[in-house]
Parts: sequence; structure tokens; C-alpha cells
Amino acid sequence: MRPEDWHLTDDLDDFLARAGDFLRSRPVAHIMPLTWAARLRTRGAAAYGAEAAVFGLLERDGETRAAFYRLSPSRGISLTPLTPEQADALAARLAALGHTLPSVSADHDTAAVFAEAWRRHTGATPTLRVRLHLHRLGTLTPPSPFPEGRGRFAGEQDLEQLMGLCRGFAADVGEDVTIDAESWPRTRFSDKNYVFWETPDGTPVSLAGLNPMVAGLSQVDPVYTPADRRGHGYAAAATVEVSRAALAAGATDVVLFTDAANPTSNALYRRLGYVPVVDWSGYDFA
Repeated sequence: MRPEDWHLTDDLDDFLARAGDFLRSRPVAHIMPLTWAARLRTRGAAAYGAEAAVFGLLERDGETRAAFYRLSPSRGISLTPLTPEQADALAARLAALGHTLPSVSADHDTAAVFAEAWRRHTGATPTLRVRLHLHRLGTLTPPSPFPEGRGRFAGEQDLEQLMGLCRGFAADVGEDVTIDAESWPRTRFSDKNYVFWETPDGTPVSLAGLNPMVAGLSQVDPVYTPADRRGHGYAAAATVEVSRAALAAGATDVVLFTDAANPTSNALYRRLGYVPVVDWSGYDFA
């Protein structure tokens, strides 16, 4: 395979016109490009600091076989599943064009072969930063007993509470983001619907977010309970409520990511009916 077989563009509409059917054909495997393409089309590149975004696709016999996106020069590259040959050709193409990459994220096998290909072509040393499991909802199984309280969709009046919980989540997962009233519209947290789990006295003790549906796919993200409120089943209850909302809205697939190193969260979601379908990895390049 020749490196020049990879076509690069900064035109999102061109990218989606050529790769859209391919991405929608496997929405679970292609969750990240579908999600970010929808965000950029809905709110514009400037909302996410993605004015210099680059998209790529690999075409053979008139069909798209693979794709990638990169939102800005300071951000990593995200890939659809690639063979070792496809990964090597892409790494060669980007290196020849003078691209530098801080990181790569993809399904584990793809991330690993691309990281090695990037090392061969550039000398950059890859380091595994994170391993995730992507889960798909099978049969939703609410916990028994349910914790006392109720689920409630967050409204505009809940913004301060919502931002505080999202700040807590970002800090817990090491996400470098500023979340305040000014920056909120530019964060990835602002385009979601949220469910609070409230105690009987009306205190929000957990939240679960839901990305806008794309290609029949709804992603639950984030799920967060402050440390002093954990251990009472609040996260499970919030997740059930937001999963029910996704199904009621017509989602054919409901998915969520978990940290592979966190056995507690992995066990929780499996009890609720979420089944691991893909291992996901992120590598940083020195």
C-alpha cells in the first residue's frame, strides 16, 4: 500500500461526503469520528478550537476502508480500525508531510500498530497512557434495590451544579479542561443531556450525561458521583435513568467507556447489562 493512497482534507463536508456511509456502517467501532463530526457540524470548529482540524480517509475500489481525524496540531490523532499495512502507510504519509503527533487513540490493536509505525518513521517513543473498555448495552438490568430518591433531567437553572460535578469528573480522570460559565459552551460537556440522581430531599448526588444521538448510537458520558457520596448505588441509578432515556429516544445502540484499570466501574456496568465489545488504548509520543 502506498502512503499517497491516504487522502487528507481540512473540509469536513468533503470528508463526510466520502466517508459518511463508511462511518455509519459500524457506529460502535466508529464512535469517536461520528461523535466529533456531529459536534463540529452542529456547533462549528471554532467552538472546540478545531479551526485547523485535519481529516483523512483511505479509499480502495471506490469505497472508504478507513479514516482518521485530528482536531488541531496540539491534539492527538484518532483512528478507525486499521490493518498493520494501513497504519504503516498512514504513518509514512503524515511523517512525510511534516506532521508531529502528541498521541494516538483507537481500538487497542490499531493504536498499538500505529504507535509502532510512528516510532519507525519518526523515532518518537510511544508510551501507553490509558486502556479503556467500550461497552454496549445488552439487556438493561436495574439494580435491586434501587437507592432512595429519583432521577431528574438537568435544566438551565442547574448549570452551576452541573459545572461543579463536571469539574469533579474531569479532575478524577485527569482531563485538562477549564469549566466555568465562560468556557462551558466550548467544552465537550456542554452539548449533552444530563440526569441527576437526587436524594429524597432534592440534593443532586450523582450525574450521568448522554451525547446527542448519531447514526442510532447514544453514548453515556460522563458518569460521576463525588467521593463523599459513593457506595450508595447513586451512579448505577443515574446510569439506568439515562440509558432508559436513550432507548426511549430510539437509540439502537447505547455505549459507554470505562477505565480498564478500574474493576469497580467495570463490574458495575456489567451488572447493569453493559457488555464489553472493544478494548481502546491511548499512546503518548515522546
